[in-house]
Amino acid sequence: MGHAIFVALQDVLARFHRMRGKPVLWLPGTDHAGIATQLQVEKALIAEGTTREEVGRDEFLKRTWQYKEEQGGHITRQLRSLGASADWTRERFTMDADLSEAVVEAFVRLHEKGLVYRG
Repeated sequence: MGHAIFVALQDVLARFHRMRGKPVLWLPGTDHAGIATQLQVEKALIAEGTTREEVGRDEFLKRTWQYKEEQGGHITRQLRSLGASADWTRERFTMDADLSEAVVEAFVRLHEKGLVYRG
C-alpha cells in the first residue's frame, strides 16, 4: 500500500507538469533492499541447514543475486499494472554496474575528505 500511495503522488505530479507543457522524465528505479534481501536469503540457508558463513561469500552473493532475479520485480510489475507513467524503458537498479561504480567513487571521495570512515 505504501508504494502505491507514494507512486500515485509521483504520477500525479509528473502528469500535471506534462499537461502544463513541461518536459518531465520520471526515471523509475529500485534499490537493492540489502537488509531485507539478506534476511530472506539467510532464512533459506537456515532452512537448508546451513549459514552464510558456512557457504562463503561467493556462494552467498550468488544466491542473493538469484533471489533478486526471482523476487525483485514484484513492486515494479505492480506499478506498471497501476498505469504509472514512468519511462519504463530506462528503469534502473542500484546495483547496476555503472551505478555501483558511481557509488564507489562517491564513497572513496568522501573517505578521502575524512567524511566517511571504516569502523
